Amino acid sequence: MRILKLVKQKNATVKQSYRQDTVQSYLMLAPMLIGFALFTIYPMVWLIRWSWFNYDGISPPSFVGIDNYVRAFTRDSLYWDSLVNTFIIVAAKFVLEIPLALFLAVVLNSGKKINSLFRTLFFSPTIVSTAIVGIVFFLMFEPFLGSVNQLLKASHIIETNINWFGNKWLADSVIVIASVWKGFGMNMIFFIMGLQNINQEIYECADIDGVSKWTRFTKITLPLLAPTGKVIMMLFIVNSIKMSDLVLVLTNGQPGGSTEVVMSYTFKYFFSYGAADAISQYGYSSALAVITAIILTIVVSLYMRLTRNVGAYY
Repeated sequence: MRILKLVKQKNATVKQSYRQDTVQSYLMLAPMLIGFALFTIYPMVWLIRWSWFNYDGISPPSFVGIDNYVRAFTRDSLYWDSLVNTFIIVAAKFVLEIPLALFLAVVLNSGKKINSLFRTLFFSPTIVSTAIVGIVFFLMFEPFLGSVNQLLKASHIIETNINWFGNKWLADSVIVIASVWKGFGMNMIFFIMGLQNINQEIYECADIDGVSKWTRFTKITLPLLAPTGKVIMMLFIVNSIKMSDLVLVLTNGQPGGSTEVVMSYTFKYFFSYGAADAISQYGYSSALAVITAIILTIVVSLYMRLTRNVGAYY
């Protein structure tokens, strides 16, 4: 009986300690949860609510039901053009940025001081304001006095100036180059973190067996880096689809709105910034934002489903 009594007391002590830890955990999480509710959940609810109204911020709002969504799907081809252009830019960025970041991470993955210097240099564009990046690249690719045209002419590669912003594909190329320049440094750091988590004893065994560098990279590094790469590419997809500020500063959707991306297009309706109507259309822009959020959710869900087994065996 005494043993049972001691066991019960022990269990009661454990339960009390568990409850105290639970309360402390919730108290520690409370500031973040409150901030998440105020600055994430509430704006989402607000956005969904206003997507059912016709509202310009001045006149009284009028309930229109699903008219904003019907307009987006049936009468606004420019929105879908901007969505297609977004995916084109994301695909081009992916082909350039992810391999570049991975290559530099592999090359600079050591404790040498010179590598630390290059890591800092390659990471530095990430901390530069996007607006500044857009202005700098606009001046570089400016058709008449831009340094890129001047350099190409001095190298006898071209004879006349190229109007980089007068053609959709050239302008999209400038957007991709500027975006890759700003973003590859962060992905490089993420890859380096993943590489440094790999057990170095595996590489030592490979060296003893005489494994070539290419085989070591393809058969050891890439598989063990797969979980990290999965997260990096998911963040890349989300951030690239949400891109807007660089486009607004660099091309503002020109020529003729052909370089518009989905978020810059939505932004212009919300703030009456270059949109067809000079009056803000909060309701319609909210509907566009909801549609974009659903599309982004579908894309990320498909990506997570297709990559659910990536790195599962390592």
